[in-house]
Amino acid sequence: MTEKEKCAAGLLYDANYDKELIHERIACKDLCLEYNHLKNSDAENRDRLIRQILGETKERICIEPNFWCDYGYNIKVGENFYANHNLTILDCAEVKFGDNVFIGPNCNFYTAGHPLDAKQRNEGLEYARPINIGDNVWLGGNVVVLPGVSIGNNAVIGAGSVVTKDIPDYAVAVGNPCRVIKNVEENLKSY
Repeated sequence: MTEKEKCAAGLLYDANYDKELIHERIACKDLCLEYNHLKNSDAENRDRLIRQILGETKERICIEPNFWCDYGYNIKVGENFYANHNLTILDCAEVKFGDNVFIGPNCNFYTAGHPLDAKQRNEGLEYARPINIGDNVWLGGNVVVLPGVSIGNNAVIGAGSVVTKDIPDYAVAVGNPCRVIKNVEENLKSY
């Protein structure tokens, strides 16, 4: 089994020293660098290049520079997707964004995790767990989403939150660690 196959299976794999994975990350980061250096007025090339980087996209997407990811092909982006400046996605596993997702500046999505055992970490081993973001989700600035987390449809994640566990549909969640503080539907009824 290759290291890439181990990663896809959710097993510990060698991310630091495997030549195939290193090559894929370098190629992706070269594309990200090129994307980040395009003028904002060069919409045609920005659109072409972001679609080359990402694994799957819908029609209307906008990712402001700077944008960084590890592989790109593990990222799926829905319709009407917007990410503000300084988005980082460590996409060792799949990262899926639904339709109408809005992401504030300086947000980070990490599918990679590392063993607690120092010997395994020092060998370059890690694991990857997918992240799933539902439809109509808004994530405020400086949000961090950790490996294996799902955020439900119509959820709002407050600025500065560190999302360590799943967030249900219609939740407003904030903090470090992020926790649900109210329900969007109940809040709308009060208006």
